[in-house]
Amino acid sequence: METGARLHFGFGNLSLAHGRLYGAAGVGVDGPHVRLTAAPAADVVCDHAIARRYAERVSSLLDVPGARIEVERTLPRHMGLGSGTQLSLAVLAGVARAYDRDPRVRERAPALGRGGRSGVGVAAFEDGGFVLDAGHPTARFTTDRPADGDWTVPPVAAHHDVPDDWRFLLVVPDAEPGRADGAEDDSMRAVVEDADPGVADRVAGVVQRRLLPAIAEESVERFGDAVAEVGRLNGAWFADEQGGVYRPPVGELVAALDGSPAVFGAGQSSWGPTVYGVTDVDHADAALDAGERALDAAGVEGDASVVRARNEGAEVSTGAGF
Repeated sequence: METGARLHFGFGNLSLAHGRLYGAAGVGVDGPHVRLTAAPAADVVCDHAIARRYAERVSSLLDVPGARIEVERTLPRHMGLGSGTQLSLAVLAGVARAYDRDPRVRERAPALGRGGRSGVGVAAFEDGGFVLDAGHPTARFTTDRPADGDWTVPPVAAHHDVPDDWRFLLVVPDAEPGRADGAEDDSMRAVVEDADPGVADRVAGVVQRRLLPAIAEESVERFGDAVAEVGRLNGAWFADEQGGVYRPPVGELVAALDGSPAVFGAGQSSWGPTVYGVTDVDHADAALDAGERALDAAGVEGDASVVRARNEGAEVSTGAGF
């Protein structure tokens, strides 16, 4: 089975003063990929340590004896591409289908520690495309994340296929991975406790009056401008935790991309260090050049690529979706 990465543009609200917390926007992209095979087995057999842990948990959830998992390709971990969610759900769906079971991805994702704050990764795994999730009731999901399994994945508030001619520039610098696990929980707790509620009002205005109309009307320039603004506003919440509106060296990369007419908006995906740029097929080559020049200007090694959006969910080898 195979699934793609996801880009995370930012949250709608991080302030306890509002009735709903989080509420994320993002998009599924067709590369890089997670690719694995799963077959029934008397025990869990897997050479990939992280996938093996997921398979052990999945075997318990599905009440099956085990599975043989062969991981052919994974996403780079903690780089802002959704590696944990996509791998865990791929294992879940692969093992379920190996036993001819319904994976019930959205229902079981919380037991794997997924969908706790953002629902973008789960929704991208299910259906791809552009996703805006509705977040969690603030009274239920406060500064401390509930235990794994004690939440539901945020419902999808808006979903759109991404136009076929849109492209996304990915610039991945050789930098420290983004925050995850306990470090991420600590940082998120600190952010939520101090978040300015006024920023959420500004994000809401951008989402309602600029972002959603842009995707509905298929305007790539206005979409890029809007997601970049959502990212900048999110950076006001995260500045103390990550050392600025963007974490180093993302700020230098984004600044360089902002100067390219081939990139209609740029920002940091999740905790980074992956930087995205919004472009289209006519500007893809120029956007790729801009990404490579941005790395040079920032004085860091790394990789730049241009990918399509993924407007479908995860697939098994037969092409049947989950």
